[in-house]
Amino acid sequence: MTKPKVLISDKMDPNAERILKELGCEVDVITGKTPEELKAMIGQYDGLAIRSATKVTKEILDAATNLKVIGRAGIGVDNVDIPYASSKGVVVMNTPFGNSITTAEHAIALMFALARQIPEADEQTQEGKWPKNAFMGVEVTGKTLGLIGAGNIGSIVASRALGLRMKVIAYDPFLTEERAVEIGVEKVDLETLVTRADFITLHTPLTDETRNILSRERLEKTKKGVRIVNCARGGLIDEAALKDGLDSGHIAGAALDVFAVEPPPADHPLFGTKNFICTPHLGASTSEAQVNVALQVAEQIGDYLVTGGITNALNVPSLSAEEAPKLKPYMGLAEKLGSLVGQLARGSLPKISIEVEGAAAQLNQKPITAAVLSGLMKHYSQSVNMVNAPFLAKERGMEVREIRNEREGVYHTLVRVTVATSQGDRSVAGTLFGAGAPRLVEIFGIGIEADLDGHMLYIVNEDAPGFIGRIGSLLGEAGINIGTFHLGRRDAGGEAVLLLSVDQPIPQDLIDAACKLQGVKNVKALAF
Repeated sequence: MTKPKVLISDKMDPNAERILKELGCEVDVITGKTPEELKAMIGQYDGLAIRSATKVTKEILDAATNLKVIGRAGIGVDNVDIPYASSKGVVVMNTPFGNSITTAEHAIALMFALARQIPEADEQTQEGKWPKNAFMGVEVTGKTLGLIGAGNIGSIVASRALGLRMKVIAYDPFLTEERAVEIGVEKVDLETLVTRADFITLHTPLTDETRNILSRERLEKTKKGVRIVNCARGGLIDEAALKDGLDSGHIAGAALDVFAVEPPPADHPLFGTKNFICTPHLGASTSEAQVNVALQVAEQIGDYLVTGGITNALNVPSLSAEEAPKLKPYMGLAEKLGSLVGQLARGSLPKISIEVEGAAAQLNQKPITAAVLSGLMKHYSQSVNMVNAPFLAKERGMEVREIRNEREGVYHTLVRVTVATSQGDRSVAGTLFGAGAPRLVEIFGIGIEADLDGHMLYIVNEDAPGFIGRIGSLLGEAGINIGTFHLGRRDAGGEAVLLLSVDQPIPQDLIDAACKLQGVKNVKALAF
């Protein structure tokens, strides 16, 4: 039997090679190759072990004709085209826990360096100066630390800060009040955090939702004298605005371990700025962390190639061969329902229940629940999927309830998703039609049958004559073609829901215009 071949393309602890060989793999350690060189050799390998240097692009994946698994020694997977890897049938794994402590400790170290101006004081002292009176630092004791992101790394930073007798406040869309109490932080919204914090640290992935989360507008709202630390991902802070804030003195100090472009150009505007500290993406760079992630990724790759076991995969659910065909259409329905709830009921969602009824109640509910959570949370993180979504929900203290009802109701099979919001419980339900086609049948208590696909427009309005004509004219004048049209209402003359599928994304100015139509209560662009 031919042994699976694994390429280790980035520098990592030599124990990774040893473990892969012990598990029955052939291993080549070839690092520092250009994209063209990697493209020329990747076709012979079943597995690829990487860190951050190797970029697994569409072109590399097209050349990787035998590749079955990519293992990232570390948590960040921005250097892997995960959607395209999924389309090519390649499992993508990471090691989400191996460097959490290391990254958290680096954030704390940079916070201290800012508070006491250590780099500049060191430099001047070694130059033969004795600038004892030039540096007036601040204590961290009694100060307020604002965490943007309270997941695994953020919660470790919180525990260290609490040990330093700091007050910790946190913003995280998935952080519940119960979880906040458990880790000893005060849950706040983002606007409150930026106005109250003396120190701000970021611990969130880079997504469309989090890009420039510390925008110019938010940086201008921060407390005068704030100090900011980012050991998470470049692109979370508007770097030009950060430079202006440091120059003006509004921001007392900033420390970045990550940049929007890495490595940053030699003439980066922040370089040389007073009270600015930077390190070259060292968050995970300790000997302990490098050993941990190397061992983990080797074990995961070897296990998958030799036995088929899947651990910490980012794009593949854990399903047996018998369950997969039956569950696949339900998982598609569940993910769409979760996505719908995630787009309509934004903000903190502390409780969610997933109810299966009729034929769906005869199946393994865990993959259905995972699919709902994946759809719900993917609008906050691009790396969320059916494998890691349950863990992320649990980590943030989200209460997930599963309900199984074997009786058959109006529909032969039904999946219902209910979330607790500040306005009360909100529920959507769907079923399978024909050959497993997913169909929405209820939204927030209003019966409506609709496909959930592509670009859609969701409108809540007063049921009154002429409205359909007005919205149709508005879209027509904008050159937006309507594909399908679905309408539901509570009762005649009451509240109505309209779901339109359209052929292209709907621009914000058109949404604003729809909001001004007579009788309109809410308008939202959706994407599936």
